[in-house]
Formats: sequence, structure tokens, C-alpha cells
Amino acid sequence: MQFKFNSSEPIYRQIADQIEESIVTGGFIEDKQIPSTTEISKEFHINPATVLKGMNIVVGEGFLEKRRGLGMFVVKGAREKILKSKRDNFFANYVIHLISEAKNLNISEDELIALIKRGFSK
Repeated sequence: MQFKFNSSEPIYRQIADQIEESIVTGGFIEDKQIPSTTEISKEFHINPATVLKGMNIVVGEGFLEKRRGLGMFVVKGAREKILKSKRDNFFANYVIHLISEAKNLNISEDELIALIKRGFSK
């Protein structure tokens, strides 16, 4: 995990994002425990309450679960849920804007597809 302490994005949000990214990339395995709040806070010199706030975001999204007395565990199916969420966000934040801009520039669907293919070939 790497944090940008001078970023406008809050540290707790960066923690949540990095936990999710670790689940997607296989750093954190489904149905396995992740490092504790204390471990993360000590390793990265972050307030434990900030770490917990980030973890609770991921719990709230349904990707982690708290097991009383044991810690935080990655939920089964979390990786696919995160990927679906990221794809949905990609569509909403990028594809819709791309199509809108293409229409403004009178770029046809076929031309847009050709441009996308050209971009993939680079």
C-alpha cells in the first residue's frame, strides 16, 4: 500500500481504495483475513481510527466482513463484485462522456469504434 499524504483525497478513502485494489489483484484472498487496523496503522504511521474508517467503507460496500474476535476477512465473491462496480463506474464516468463528446463532434458509432480499436492497437 502507498498513500499520498498531500493528496486532496482523504487517507481513509485511499485506504478503502487500496484494500479493494488488493482484493482485485489477489493481494488479499477471498475468505482470508486481511491485516488488522493496528498492523496497517503501525506500518504506515496512520491513525488507527483513520484506518478503521477506511476499512468500514469496504465493509459497508460488502467486500469485507468483521468476524468478532478474529478480524476482517474478504467476503467470497468480493473480487467479482468490485470488478463489476469498477466496470459500472467506468461506463458512467468515461463511456457516457466519450459517446456524448463523439456525438458533439459528429463522429458516428462506426467511426468511434474504429478509433477505439486504433487505440487498443497501440
